[in-house]
Amino acid sequence: MDIQLLLQPEVQAYIQDHLEDSIADLAFKKSPFPGLAMSDLLTQIESKQKAKHKLSKWYSTANIVFPAKLSIEQTSSEACAAYKASLVEGKSLIDLTGGFGIDCYYFAQHIQTVTHCEIQPELSALVQHNYQQLGQTNIECMAGDSLDYLAQSNQQFDYIYLDPARRNQQKEKVFFLRDCTPNIVEHLDALLTHTSTVLMKTAPLLDIQAGLSELKFVQAIHIIALQNEVKELLWIIEKDYSGAIELVAVNLTKNGQQLTRIDLFDETAATYAEPKTYLYEPHSALLKTGKFNAISAHFKVDKLHQHSQLYTSEELLDFSGRRFKIKQHLPYNKATAKEYLQQQKANITVRNFPLKVEELRKKWKIKEGGEVYIFFTTTLSNQKVFLICEPV
Repeated sequence: MDIQLLLQPEVQAYIQDHLEDSIADLAFKKSPFPGLAMSDLLTQIESKQKAKHKLSKWYSTANIVFPAKLSIEQTSSEACAAYKASLVEGKSLIDLTGGFGIDCYYFAQHIQTVTHCEIQPELSALVQHNYQQLGQTNIECMAGDSLDYLAQSNQQFDYIYLDPARRNQQKEKVFFLRDCTPNIVEHLDALLTHTSTVLMKTAPLLDIQAGLSELKFVQAIHIIALQNEVKELLWIIEKDYSGAIELVAVNLTKNGQQLTRIDLFDETAATYAEPKTYLYEPHSALLKTGKFNAISAHFKVDKLHQHSQLYTSEELLDFSGRRFKIKQHLPYNKATAKEYLQQQKANITVRNFPLKVEELRKKWKIKEGGEVYIFFTTTLSNQKVFLICEPV
C-alpha cells in the first residue's frame, strides 16, 4: 500500500464519493488511477465504512489512511479507548500491540509520552502518518517486535499496555491467555521489570475465573460494555499485589456511564421476593461479573429467583441497568397468554424461562417493538410468569 498515492486529492475524492457504494459491486470495476490497485481502493472504502460510527474522529479527519478491515474490527472503539485512558496518568506508557493506534491516541491525552509498537512495518508507518493528521505529537511509533525492544532496553514506564492476539498461527481462535500472542503468562515477570503496572485488554468471551487462574498480581478487572454490549475486559496488574480484586462493571451509554464496583470475593447472600412494584435488569457488564448475589446486596433489591437474574423492589431505587414499573404480574398459561399476549406489540426479554424469544413471538404472534416490555421468567415460588412493564 503506497500512502502517498492514496493521499492524492483525486484519490481521496474517489474514496469519499464511493463510501455509500457496495464493495461487491465496486470489486468488478477497474482502478481509475495508474499505479494504484483497485484492491487498495476497496480496502480504504470498506475500512472507512466500518469506521464511520466506531471511529468517528478518524472517519471525519482529512487524509486518514485506513488498514485492512480486520484491524478496524479488532481495534477498540473510541468510547472504550477513552474510558481506558481515563484510568491512567503519568509520564510514560508503551503499547506492545499498537495495531491501528486508537488506544494510544487516547492514552496520549493523559500520558506525557506514549510509545506505539507494531510488528507490521507498513501498519506502523500508516499509524504514524495518521497521528500527524490528527495533530498528536507525543506518540512515538516503533516498528518491530515489542518484546525484543523491551529486552534490549533499560527504560522504565509508568504503564505497559497490551492487547494479545487471540488467534494462533493457523488463524484459529484461542481461549486461554497462554495461547495468545504475546503470551502474557510467560512474559509477565519480564514486563514487570520495566513497570509496576500492566494493563491488558482481552475479549469479553474470556472467562474471568479462567483468566485469574493463569495470572498473578491482578488488582482489578474492568468489564466494559458499550450500549449494553460487553466489548472488552481490562485487567490491571500491579507488581507484587496480593489484596482484594475489584470488579468494575461499566456500561457506556449516550447519556454517560453506569458504573458499579464489586469485590470479586464478596459472598454476601442475596434477598429474595416475589415481584413487587419495580423490576430491575442489570446491564450486560454487570451480568458478566457473575456476582448475582452481591448485586442484590449492593443495590438493596430482591432477586426473583436464584437463576433468574432479575431484581425487584417496592420503592424505586438507583440501579446499574434498566428499570421498569410492573403494570401486570400474570401466571404464564394458555388462558392468560391468549388474553394478554396474542397480537400484542412488545419488547420481549426471557430470563430463566423454558421458551426462547423467537418461540414466544411465533406462538402468540407478538410483534417486535413498541412501548410495552414483557419479561418472561420464573419466580421464587418456581412459577412461570410474565411481567408486563413500562420503562422508568
